[in-house]
Amino acid sequence: MLRHHLLLVFRNFKRHKSSFFINLIGLTAGLSCALLIYLWVSDEMQVDQFHSKRLYQVMMNEHLGDGINTKDGTPGPLAEAMAQEMPEVELAVMVSPGFWLGQSKVSTGNRKAIMAAGKFAGPDFFKAFSFPLVYGNKENILSGQKTVAISEGLAVKLFHTTDVVGKRMMWSNTEMEAENHALISGVFKNVPSNSSEQFDFLVSQDVLMASGDYRKWGNYGPNTFVVLKKGEDPELFNKKIRKYLETKDVDNYNLFIRPYADAYLYNNFKNGVLNGGRIDYVNLFTVIAIFILVIACINFMNLSTARASRRLKEVGVKKVMGASRKMLIVQYLTESLMMSFAALFISLLAVELLLPQFNNITGKQLSLHFDPALFTALLLITILTGIISGSYPALYLSGMKPSTALKGKLILSAGALWTRQGLVVFQFAVSVILIVAVMIIYKQVEYIQTTNQGFNKDNVVYFETGGKFKNNADFAIERIKKIPGVLNVSSIDRELLGDLSYTTGDFNWEGRNRKEVIRFQRADVNAGLIETLGIEMAQGRSFSKEFSADTARIIVNEAGAAAMRIKNPVGKIFTLWGVDMQIIGVVKDFHFESLHQPVKPMFIRYKPAYTNRIMVRVAAGKMKETLDALRQFHAEFNPMSEFDFKFLDQDFQAQYVAENRVAVLSRYFAILAVVISCLGLFGLASFTAEKRFKEIGIRKILGATELNVMYILSKDFIKPVLLAILIALPLGYVFGKNWLGGYAYSIDLKLWFFVAAGFLTVLISIVTVVFQAYKAAKVSPIQSIKTE
Repeated sequence: MLRHHLLLVFRNFKRHKSSFFINLIGLTAGLSCALLIYLWVSDEMQVDQFHSKRLYQVMMNEHLGDGINTKDGTPGPLAEAMAQEMPEVELAVMVSPGFWLGQSKVSTGNRKAIMAAGKFAGPDFFKAFSFPLVYGNKENILSGQKTVAISEGLAVKLFHTTDVVGKRMMWSNTEMEAENHALISGVFKNVPSNSSEQFDFLVSQDVLMASGDYRKWGNYGPNTFVVLKKGEDPELFNKKIRKYLETKDVDNYNLFIRPYADAYLYNNFKNGVLNGGRIDYVNLFTVIAIFILVIACINFMNLSTARASRRLKEVGVKKVMGASRKMLIVQYLTESLMMSFAALFISLLAVELLLPQFNNITGKQLSLHFDPALFTALLLITILTGIISGSYPALYLSGMKPSTALKGKLILSAGALWTRQGLVVFQFAVSVILIVAVMIIYKQVEYIQTTNQGFNKDNVVYFETGGKFKNNADFAIERIKKIPGVLNVSSIDRELLGDLSYTTGDFNWEGRNRKEVIRFQRADVNAGLIETLGIEMAQGRSFSKEFSADTARIIVNEAGAAAMRIKNPVGKIFTLWGVDMQIIGVVKDFHFESLHQPVKPMFIRYKPAYTNRIMVRVAAGKMKETLDALRQFHAEFNPMSEFDFKFLDQDFQAQYVAENRVAVLSRYFAILAVVISCLGLFGLASFTAEKRFKEIGIRKILGATELNVMYILSKDFIKPVLLAILIALPLGYVFGKNWLGGYAYSIDLKLWFFVAAGFLTVLISIVTVVFQAYKAAKVSPIQSIKTE
C-alpha cells in the first residue's frame, strides 16, 4: 500500500508541476529560515550553561534620586566576607571585569610581546567556574601575587607547548604602572565559544588587592560570584543579604543574587527590576521563524485545497471501490510529508551554502553538526510542517461523499472560503508587520549613525603607551605632532566610549543637598583632548599647558551642571576627595555611552601623568601614510610590542552590533515572508485564471476589455491583502513603540512608515496577481472557449 501511495504522489507531482514547484520553493525557504534561526537560538541558549547551576552572581541595586541603578560592580572585600560570614555560601570568588586588564601585552621576556585578554581572579576561581584545567591544582592555582594561569592557546603561542607550569611570563597593560613578572601555576583549556567570559590568562587577585584600594568597602568595581551549598534557597538568601552592606557602613545599596547561567540572556534591568535583555532577540527571531514556516504551510494548504477539484473524481472512485477515509488521509498526508522532506533536503544544502554569510552577520561560528538534538529538531519540524501543510486538504477531500466527488464539481462552503481568505490575510498581516518593523529598525539605526554624538569620531586612531614612552604621554604627543597627516593629538586615561567608571560619590559643591545621591562619570585627560575629539565648549575654556594650575581644575558637562543645579558653574568650587577644584568650563553633552542611555553627569580632570591612550586625529585621505609613520614610531620606542591600534568610529559601531544585526536579519526575513506570501498568491491567481478560462473568453466576446478581465480576476485577491494591512498596522505600531522604548534617544514614529508599508504590500500583491490576470486576458477568446 505504501508503494501505491508513493507512486500516486510521484504521478501527482509530475502532473501538476507548477503547484509542486511553488510549494517546494515555499517550504524550502520556510525550513531554511527556521533551521538558520534554530542554530542561532540554540547557540544563544547554550551560553554559560556548562557552569554549575548553583553558581550565582552578586548584584547591587543603587538607590539614586531618579530611580534605581542595577550594576554588577561590588566592593572588593565582599567575596571574602561572604565566604566567611554566610553559612549558605560554599564558595565565593572575586573576578575583575574584562576591561580592567582587557587586551594586555604578554611575553616570555626574550621575544616580542603579543596581545592577550586577561582578568584578575580569586583563588577559588576554578572551583566555582567549570573551566577545565590541563595542568595545575584547583586548590592553589591562583595563590600569591606572582601566580598566573594561562590558556592552552596562549601557552602554545608563547612557549610552543602546553607543559609550561613553573615557567615565567611577563604581562603589562595601561592600568599597571610596571611590567609584571609571574610564575605560571596552571594551564586551562581554551575558553569555549559558548562562554560569555572570554580570556587568555588569569592573574591572582592579590596583585589587584596589594594597593589596598579595593580592600575598602566604599570602592566598587570587581564582580563577586558565589556557589550556594546544596539545598539552599536563593530567594531566602536574597532576603538575608539585601541589607548586608549596611553592616559595613555602606548606604544606598541593596544586594541580590542572580543565576550566572541566566545572566547572558537576561541582562537588562530597569529601575531595579529585570527587564529582558538578549532573550528579547531570541524570542523575536523564534516567532519570526515560526511565522515564516506557517506562511509556507499556508501556501501548501491553500493551493492544495484550490486544486482539489482536479482530484475529486479520484476521491470518488476510490471511495466507491472501498477506500476508507483513513486510507485517503494517509495518502494525502504522505504526499505532504514527501514534499516536506524534499524541501528539508534542499534546505540543508541551502543552509550549508548560506551559513558563512549568516555567521558573518551574526558574528558566530555556527555549523551543521547532526547531533541528537539537531537531528530530533529537524525531524520534528519537518514532520510537523508536513502534517500542518497537508492536514486541511487531507481532511477536507477525504470527507467528501462519493456521489459529490464523482460529479467533479467542487462547491466550497462559506466556511471553507472564509478559511482560505483568513489564511491569506494572516500571511500578509505577518508580512506587513515585518515590513513595518524593518522600516522602524532601519530608521533608528540611521538615526544612530547620523545624529550628532557631540564629538567627531571620524579619522581618529588611538593606541596605548608603552616602551620608552610608557607613562610619558607628553613625549609621545610631541613626536607624533610632527608626523605629516596628523591634525591633532592628545591622550586620555581610558576608553572614550562606554561607562567611564563613575566616582564613589566623595564630592561636594556649595548648595548641594547631601541627602540626594548623584553619580558623576569621570575621565582624566591631557591638554588638547577636547579639541582633538571636536567636543564643543558651552561655557568657559578647555585645559591648556599654559596654565600650570589646571591640574587643580576640572570641566563638567551640561548634564553635570544640571545635576548640580548651577546655571553658571564656571568659577565655582567642586570638592573631590577632599580637594578643592575650580570649574573652568562646561562642555556640551556628548554621548560617551550608546543612545540606549541618557547622557550622565560627568567631570573631566587635567591629569597628563594618568593618561595612557594616545588619540590622534588624522587628515582625511592620509590614514594609510600616517598609520605607517605611527607604526614606525611605535617600533622605534616600543620594539618589543606589536603596534595595536583602534579606530574610534569602530568602537562607536561596536556599541550597536545587536541593532545592526537585527536590522540586516529582519530585512532578509521580511523579504522572505513577502516572497513566500506572493508565491501563494501567484499560485492561487494562476489556478483561478485557469479555472475561469471559458468565462474569460465569453466575457471578451461580449465586449469586455483586457482591463475589465484583469480587474475581475484581481479584485478578490486584493481585498484580503487590504484587510491584512488594516490588521497589521496597529500591531506594527505597538512593536515599534516597545522596541524604541529601549532607547533614551529615538526617532518618532511617522505616519509615512505605515503608509509606505501598506502601499508596498499592495503594490507587490497587485503586480503578483495582475501578472497572471494579464496572461489570461491576452489569450484569444476562441482558444478560451475551446479549452476543456
